Amino acid sequence: MNAIIIAAISGVIMMFSSVFINNKGAYRHIAAVLLLVLLGANIADTYGHHFFHIDVKGMLRFDRFGFLFNSIAIAATFIYVVLTGRSMEKIGKYTAEYFVLIFFVLCGICVLGCYNNLLMLFLGIEIMSIPLYILTGADKRNLKGNEAALKYFLMGSFSTGLMLMGITLIYGATGSFALNGIQLSKAMGGTSPAAGGPFLLESVGLILMLVSIGFKVSAAPFHFWTPDVYDGAPSVFTSFMATIVKAAGFIAFIKLFDARAGGSSVDVNAYTGVDWKMLFAFIIVATLLVGNITAVFQQSVKRMLAYSSIAQAGFMLFALFSLNDLAKEGLILYAAAYSLATIGIFAILVKMKDYTFEGYNGLGKTQPVLAAANTIFLLSLAGIPLTAGFFAKYYMLASVVKTGSYLWLVIVGVLFAAVSVYYYFRVIQAMYFKDGESETEEVSTGFKTGLVILAAIIVLFGVLPQSLLNWFYF
Repeated sequence: MNAIIIAAISGVIMMFSSVFINNKGAYRHIAAVLLLVLLGANIADTYGHHFFHIDVKGMLRFDRFGFLFNSIAIAATFIYVVLTGRSMEKIGKYTAEYFVLIFFVLCGICVLGCYNNLLMLFLGIEIMSIPLYILTGADKRNLKGNEAALKYFLMGSFSTGLMLMGITLIYGATGSFALNGIQLSKAMGGTSPAAGGPFLLESVGLILMLVSIGFKVSAAPFHFWTPDVYDGAPSVFTSFMATIVKAAGFIAFIKLFDARAGGSSVDVNAYTGVDWKMLFAFIIVATLLVGNITAVFQQSVKRMLAYSSIAQAGFMLFALFSLNDLAKEGLILYAAAYSLATIGIFAILVKMKDYTFEGYNGLGKTQPVLAAANTIFLLSLAGIPLTAGFFAKYYMLASVVKTGSYLWLVIVGVLFAAVSVYYYFRVIQAMYFKDGESETEEVSTGFKTGLVILAAIIVLFGVLPQSLLNWFYF
């Protein structure tokens, strides 16, 4: 509860700061301080120090899983603001308002980390999504950005309609919006798909929810908006949308379907006629296929990263398929590894004057620190050992092995991970093995220091993943 309320208050403080302060640099510093306060408040909440005592009537449930994810999201946002805050100042004259929207997005993310009711899921998704529509079209002078904002808004509105219909059907089947009301039991009635009843009605509702959240996390075949929106939005906001926001969607995913599976004492497929494992397997394979294969043929690094984010979503979907302890640990580690690496890559991308692969030619000679850090970030996304991305992918694949079924999915995952190495290494090849004079904006010593620290954190999590996962239990 600390994080939800303080995130909202921080947004209001940033809103009023734009009235009394006319210094773009000051906004960045105020936001960084508020994020540290927010992180401290969430950690205090984790260990039982609650600043606000509010009866939420069971609509929110606070546990270590949600607290840890919220801490990762807030910490990643702090790193994002420190590395790319200066770049926000160049987009337009409403710098303070950009930070206001980011804090409101964090408020929605914190709700998704602890929701225990479908109404709170809906509110969390919308509080998170609506500011993103505005941030996507923040650069009014860019027609491509305006088009991206319109597409994002229309697709987001459509998926919200599907979510509301799904929630309505689930309520009709269970008589409750609470997550524990979704858990199936024989007492609910319905004996077969032909008989209809609550089981079939609930399954249709859950399928609509699956489609809706699939839009939010850009899982295939609901991914079509992603490349255009990520490519058209200002690069500094694309990194936020593609990392912390996407990870929050998966937290919402796993909490919803984990609750559904938790209390079931019957053969769900026999009552609903829906093979959920096969459905999830199809979405995983489609997402990995579309994301990886399409990324191979891109000529723009930014657009390649947009498609690779779809591929990364395919790996995070393994947690939804498995729904076991390894899946939850893996999702936490994946959220941290993927968010930190992608924020670092986009922080460097924003400094580049040419977003094509050729624009990176010779970066290893002109900016060796940027090239070295970028290499570590790319290796982590590719899942190379000694980086956080390796253990993130390992936990996801191990969670599937633990289920003892659909082991062919593990082979598919490994094959597509190998494909991803190709397009990530194209950037490394351009930086070190191709001649050229890559042009960048002026890079400060503080920016380079931040990149080095971020790369060190990724290597630390790659060598000692338990340094993060132990927070889940202790």
